[in-house]
Amino acid sequence: MEQGLTAETKALLISIGSADIDQALLPANLKTVATAGPGAGGTSFFIRSGTHRVRLSLKKESPLKIIPWNDGVGVEKEGRIIAYGTLELPLCHCPDQAYITVSERCIFDCKFCPVPLLQGRIKTIEEITAMVEEAVARGTVQAISLTSGVAESPEKEAQYMVTIVRSLREQFDLPIGVSIYPTATSTEDLRAAGAVEIKYNVETMDPAIFKRVCPGLSLDEILVALDGAVRIFGRNHVSSNFIIGLGESDACVEEGVETLAGIGVIPNLRPISPHQLRKGAIAIERPSSDRLLALTRINRAALERHGLDARKALTMCLPCTGCDLTPQRDL
Repeated sequence: MEQGLTAETKALLISIGSADIDQALLPANLKTVATAGPGAGGTSFFIRSGTHRVRLSLKKESPLKIIPWNDGVGVEKEGRIIAYGTLELPLCHCPDQAYITVSERCIFDCKFCPVPLLQGRIKTIEEITAMVEEAVARGTVQAISLTSGVAESPEKEAQYMVTIVRSLREQFDLPIGVSIYPTATSTEDLRAAGAVEIKYNVETMDPAIFKRVCPGLSLDEILVALDGAVRIFGRNHVSSNFIIGLGESDACVEEGVETLAGIGVIPNLRPISPHQLRKGAIAIERPSSDRLLALTRINRAALERHGLDARKALTMCLPCTGCDLTPQRDL
């Protein structure tokens, strides 16, 4: 039996991405519902063991079963306990952070993302402030992280985010990270408002795949924005989600990771989460545990070659680690 969670067992759990769990083990306060990205609308929970954390979605048909084990829970597969840990409290979407989606809707139509079809609501500054206050009351909040779709235009979204960051900065002594689609002035404006980290997602570094799955967006514009963001936010404080499972080759990932790390950006390799609302829109394949381990080693080597350290990130996905095999933290 594995001891707690290791990089190898975490990679296996992430490759599956879901688990069945007795609801008696999972009170409402330990559940979280995603409102952004490919996993929007799904309910999930966190397991932690030592320095490793994993987020799994709830799925009755999953090959993984969560059962009581010693003082915590065990992860059972084919009748054998392959990992164990404790269920972790998500303060607001994830442990240790108030991670909030501002606009739960988007005018763009990325084929892996259900948000444009869900067309959720737009949170007010008062609601966002209340969510941070509630998270602070529940536990130790180490950061505020904000992400958003594009409700009307990238420019209006960025300006609304600037207003939110400025308001939160006046009320909370916490690092604030932001993930949005870039505009001509979003980097400078968000830094001036008080954000300390920024994430502009490339989604994929394969131009042909990007054109097919992210119509209306520009990979070149995102890369230019990331390059400029490093100069303003500094190394180790700019990151980018790079989705794995859209049909990209390992060579594409290796070249893409090298490109991003070479300009001072930390790539966050995100296994694709298929969504029922996008079934048939594109061909996707959730990466195997072996592929996740191999690509994470490539990512880590690129970071170290370029003097970057994911452990210095303060906000958003890199310190959370729940959804990804994170270089220099997990492996």
